[in-house]
Amino acid sequence: MKNLAVFISGFGSNLQTIAEFCEKNHNLAKIQVVISNKEGVNGLKIAQSFGIKSAVIPTKGRKMHEFEQDCKTHLEGVDIICLAGFMRILSTEFTQEWREKMINIHPSLLPSFKGDAAINDALSFGMKITGCTVHFVEAEIDSGKIIAQE
Repeated sequence: MKNLAVFISGFGSNLQTIAEFCEKNHNLAKIQVVISNKEGVNGLKIAQSFGIKSAVIPTKGRKMHEFEQDCKTHLEGVDIICLAGFMRILSTEFTQEWREKMINIHPSLLPSFKGDAAINDALSFGMKITGCTVHFVEAEIDSGKIIAQE
């Protein structure tokens, strides 16, 4: 069984799906902690509804390494970090520390439409079919090895 940390920034729809999967497949994975960089977001309510421990660690007005240091106090025993709608760029040092143990859910079929405007970019380009990608996180944005696409 893998212990997960899920990083969020907002609504929590990806968190909801991950939590439902873990509930149905409790022998495969368990969310140990949800970390949000924003207070009062819906994702924190979702974590609470599943009985998952959560922490709010703000990024606004702080250096990223300070945020990451604070996160580390919640990551003991965590095997995999899932970035699920987490809208901040982590440092090279942090991504290297968690290399091949940190995954991201991205709303495009990478390598097309990297970055935070992927859906709008795909629509503006006139794409008729699009999807999402789960990939390992590397220092370069949305560039890690692809795990799955749908």
